[in-house]
Amino acid sequence: MNVVERLSFFPALYNVTENPKVGMWLLYITIVALSIVVYKLGFAQKLPLGKSILIYLFLGAGCTVLTALGIFLPIAEGLVVAALILIIYKIRLHQSKKQQVEAK
Repeated sequence: MNVVERLSFFPALYNVTENPKVGMWLLYITIVALSIVVYKLGFAQKLPLGKSILIYLFLGAGCTVLTALGIFLPIAEGLVVAALILIIYKIRLHQSKKQQVEAK
């Protein structure tokens, strides 16, 4: 069985099999960045600085597990889709609020 054929898009893009150290770091950074975007767009609330730091530390720790799973499972790809859906939702919400203000 060829492992390269089973890789999801981002690990294949980052050549995880040929250069595992750099590829895994790039995959980890991608997953952390996308997780932060999804968190900020969908779930973030105004928190004090200490609580925000704690949230991001746990998010980074959780992304370590997601990176290990993301080699063969489409974790980063799912985060891209979630981010796109949340971006579309935020744009539509902003347009809706803008129309309501103009209607009054």
